[in-house]
Amino acid sequence: MSDNNEEIKELTPEEQADEERLNEISELSKRGYQLLKENLIEDAIVCFNRILEMDDNNNYALVGLGDAARKKNRHRDAIKYYQQCLASHPGNNYALFGLADCYKALHQYSNAIDIWERYLEHDSSNVTVLTRVADAYRKVRDFRRSKEIYLKVLEMEENNPYALIGLGHLHYDFREYEDALQYWEKMLEVKQDDVDIRVLTSLGNCHRKLKTYEKGLIYFGKALEQEPNNFYALFGMADCYRGLDRHEESLEYWQRILQKDPRNKVILTRAGDSFRHMGDFDKAEEYYRRALNIEFDAYAILGLALINKARGNYRDAIDSLQGLLKNDPKNHRLYTEIADCHLELGEKEKAIEILTSFQRLGIRNTYVSNMLDTLRLGR
Repeated sequence: MSDNNEEIKELTPEEQADEERLNEISELSKRGYQLLKENLIEDAIVCFNRILEMDDNNNYALVGLGDAARKKNRHRDAIKYYQQCLASHPGNNYALFGLADCYKALHQYSNAIDIWERYLEHDSSNVTVLTRVADAYRKVRDFRRSKEIYLKVLEMEENNPYALIGLGHLHYDFREYEDALQYWEKMLEVKQDDVDIRVLTSLGNCHRKLKTYEKGLIYFGKALEQEPNNFYALFGMADCYRGLDRHEESLEYWQRILQKDPRNKVILTRAGDSFRHMGDFDKAEEYYRRALNIEFDAYAILGLALINKARGNYRDAIDSLQGLLKNDPKNHRLYTEIADCHLELGEKEKAIEILTSFQRLGIRNTYVSNMLDTLRLGR
């Protein structure tokens, strides 16, 4: 009866040393990645560098060092490690993924797309990568390709939240607000009570752009139930009330933002506008001047000019509006406001002259044309 046991081959000293080295590399690699998971980045780096001392082109160590640098937001350093790995291991998915994410973080979206497309050659059904590619195409404003990939993800996962949110942003970026609403409303159905506040503010912003302000108030209100001091929700509420000419309610939300950010000149001018519409010119002037004390603001200057106009100080209003025209010569409202002031001063020809100067720019504006026709016909 023959003995089936194979003879155990004894390793040479060189082979034994190689095996011990490989075992040590394996243990260091496992430990390094575990340390990364625990966010003990410096300790992980020590492990990966020890591997490179034994194997200067080890793909696990190079990717690990890339991941460590990426966690520290040192994306350019991370890129070097990933590229060194890919030079010897061109199909390493972890290096491709990390490299693409670094380019994305550096806003180099075209480079990120190139790398993610390479990744998809090895793993074409990776939903996470597909949504990232679609996001990158959205950033470079390639509407068709971005939408195509998002829809591919939805074919694979019907309610994938990243694809739904991405499609919403894609259509919003291209001013297709009705379509954006469709995808973000789908997110509400999917998440129900656990919806992200950014979806709520995005829905509110769609309605704000569509001028369906009452519906916008609903979504911004829901967002504020989650985060009472959320800037975007407070801004949305204020702007919707402003669109509805409910300036007292609008002012309440501008003031809530200013409690947290008293030197926000945009909000100061908006609050000034609310006071002006409410007829409180002294308070409006105070807010406009507070904005101007921070830095020049065209809207604050316009607000002060309109206060002067309302108070009957037409010459002062004209001077301010003429000053604004130098930096914004295509703003039709400045021309009509100046024309109004000239009319109040009985200077009809000057009113016609300023409106005519706007038309010479080759810009069509119905309000300017109607006002000019009325003046020329003497009505």
